[in-house]
Amino acid sequence: MRIVVVGAYGLIGSYVSARLLADGHAVVGVGRDLTQARRRFPSVDWRAADLRTASAADWTGLLTGADAVVNCAGALQDGPRDDLQAVHADAVARLVEACEATGARLVHVSAAGVAPGRFDPFGATKQAAENLIAQSRIEWIILKPGLVIAPAAYGGTALLRALAAFPLAIPAVHAQARVQVVAAEDVAAAVSTAIRPETASGQSLDLVHAEPVALGDLLTRLRGWLGLAPAPVIALPPAVAAIPAKAADALAFLGWRSPMRSAAQQQLRLGVAGEAAHAERLGLVPRSLDQILAAMPSGVQERWFAKAWLAKPLILTTLCAFWLVSGLIGLTIGRDAAVALLTSADMPQPLAQAFVVGGGIVDVALALLVAHRRTARLALLGMIAVTAGYLAGGAVVRPDLWLDPLGPLVKSIPAAVLAIAALALLDER
Repeated sequence: MRIVVVGAYGLIGSYVSARLLADGHAVVGVGRDLTQARRRFPSVDWRAADLRTASAADWTGLLTGADAVVNCAGALQDGPRDDLQAVHADAVARLVEACEATGARLVHVSAAGVAPGRFDPFGATKQAAENLIAQSRIEWIILKPGLVIAPAAYGGTALLRALAAFPLAIPAVHAQARVQVVAAEDVAAAVSTAIRPETASGQSLDLVHAEPVALGDLLTRLRGWLGLAPAPVIALPPAVAAIPAKAADALAFLGWRSPMRSAAQQQLRLGVAGEAAHAERLGLVPRSLDQILAAMPSGVQERWFAKAWLAKPLILTTLCAFWLVSGLIGLTIGRDAAVALLTSADMPQPLAQAFVVGGGIVDVALALLVAHRRTARLALLGMIAVTAGYLAGGAVVRPDLWLDPLGPLVKSIPAAVLAIAALALLDER
């Protein structure tokens, strides 16, 4: 069949697309940013569309000739790039309208625990979408997975791996919160069945394993899966986690969509629960957490990722602070000393002042650019280039500073090393 997958390069969407391709279907992938997606999945026919702005006519054009559409797209929290009402409810209404026009079956991926009475923005908009679909005249199936565990780490599951790999102890907020898990492959298998014409439509099905797992226990098992020495779980009060959550919320306005945002903590506090028996209607028995982990043995790459995940924001924060302070010092209290250093090497004073002021402005600009997600990669490349320029220029103007192990030339090398490390850790999306 010809299947349109919306959000086809996300965690669930990528496993769904891979399964449908393996089943022999023609997959049309729909997403907002397709550069990396086209490299990762060359067998998918990619089409660009933004859920926030695509009209019913746009969706009708994309669904013409398709047998089914699988909506895997979603957002966690409102932000500059995400609008929960637009993505979860308004877009689904237009998608339903397009399904009515084309006759395509809709398989909608929601979330376990979404039910009437949820007043948080995530749950309320998800429930609004489910209501729209249930009241429509199309063929539909709603799938509601629990906490999705996959070989690939993405968003919240990446954070869980990082916490599990924390040195000496495992920090956890809402350590007693109960979650029910499901394997990404099991979700994909459910979609594979749900798109078939012979599968009864009009069903809303949870996809979870029956065992509720406390969050602290989940982190302990992930640590064992990584092959790390046992460590105690330290239950943190929610007030402690509120500080990084508010910081993550603020960083969203700079383009950083962290799983540490307050909405993620709210979902953990509410827990993730569902009816395990629902999956049997699709001929599926979801695997337990232990079965999932046993089927995806970890290696050195998983341990490296888990340990380095929290290092990325630390490195970026350090670089931002270093270049900002360096630039401000050069423009204020350190300007005269820097000018004197250059003029002592027979550089004309006007030229020396221009170099110092210009360098300070460049340093501050790089600090501001690295703080923004869309310009971070360019800023890191700029930091490496500017550091190389400082080293080369300093070696020519004042080569004696190379002999001082604490001199400004030698001290600039760690900044370049950190920029290279951040560049390696920075995802392209």
